[in-house]
Amino acid sequence: MLFCLTASHRNTEFDVLDRISRVSESTGADLVAAHSFVRGAVVLSTCNRFEAYLELDEPLAAPATLAREAVLEALAGSIGDDAALIRDSAEAIAGDDVVQHLFTVSSGLHSMVVGEEEITGQVQRALRDARTAGTTSPALEQAFQRAAHATREVRATADMGAAGRSLARLALDLAESRVSDWADVPVLLVGTGSYAATTIAALQARGATDVRVYSATGRAQRFAARYGVRAESDLREAIRVARLVITCTTRYVITTDDVVADAAPRLFVDLGLPRNIDPEVGTVEGVELLDLELIGRHAALPELGAGAHEVVGSAVATFTAERDAAPAIVAVRTHIQDALEAELGRLRTDGSDARAEAALRHLAGVLSHTPSVRAREFAAAGRLGEFEAALETVFGVTVATDRAATQRDAAC
Repeated sequence: MLFCLTASHRNTEFDVLDRISRVSESTGADLVAAHSFVRGAVVLSTCNRFEAYLELDEPLAAPATLAREAVLEALAGSIGDDAALIRDSAEAIAGDDVVQHLFTVSSGLHSMVVGEEEITGQVQRALRDARTAGTTSPALEQAFQRAAHATREVRATADMGAAGRSLARLALDLAESRVSDWADVPVLLVGTGSYAATTIAALQARGATDVRVYSATGRAQRFAARYGVRAESDLREAIRVARLVITCTTRYVITTDDVVADAAPRLFVDLGLPRNIDPEVGTVEGVELLDLELIGRHAALPELGAGAHEVVGSAVATFTAERDAAPAIVAVRTHIQDALEAELGRLRTDGSDARAEAALRHLAGVLSHTPSVRAREFAAAGRLGEFEAALETVFGVTVATDRAATQRDAAC
């Protein structure tokens, strides 16, 4: 059984998301280590979202309740009193609804900016991090891998990618009314992550030519050379010169000590969560501050992704049909392989050559193909029971019920 506890801009206050975004990277490992019923865990933490995806042992009494409490317990050490707020606001999802949710999130349809591009990479990085920590499971691997495939289908079919939606682009759209000529505006980026690269592309597309970058980690020079911008080493001086400051980092928080009061108008855009800019900066003379909460109020309505939701629904139906058909497919393949090995054993005794063995193995593959396809078709049509009954009637094959094992075998 799959489970997800999700806290995002859709159900949780930004201040809470800001604080819980500092959650420990060991949360997934803590969950697997502390609870025997947790087979695997993938934790997704982005600028406006925290989600814990779990695979649970079955059967369990009240599995969703147990899993919810396990996640909150693991979070308590990192977020303290905010765990109580998450308990009240976060949504718990279980079963096939988790697949639907994951595919939708990965496609950017639950993002603050509908169709944003960054979330897809963040979802896959969460999976890679879980692999590194050793906390993935077969069911989670399959779901996250197919989420990436579903996202590509959404972007190809619903053309979400071509719309070029992202937090950085939306922020610049909002800044447009304050800019007469992008070529004349000194811009400072604080941070050298993926959002910084996206922001540079969006700035250059608008005609910005004076773009500078500062990094608290010392990576500004290399980053600047790669993207054709200028590196800065003195943050306070760089902020004084800039008319537009965009932050996208997890390493530094700009405070009023970094900002020199100036009568000339300056716009600060905070794309970070945790916050990269202390809200007090917005009180400095000449400074206007846009943060994620304000940007989110101007994001596209979720209804704009209606066509994309249909694509996601189709991808989920295909995924669940293939998953449900896996035991029957494994049963067919096992039956054929057992017959093959018995025949090969007889032929080897008679001194058969390698060509005969290769031909028989090819034949076994051919014989397995059509029943495998039909199993998926019957599963998709809600008639998998008929297919399994036919297997038992014709071949005397009983379908295994250990889903995790059969999913692994079917994938081989």
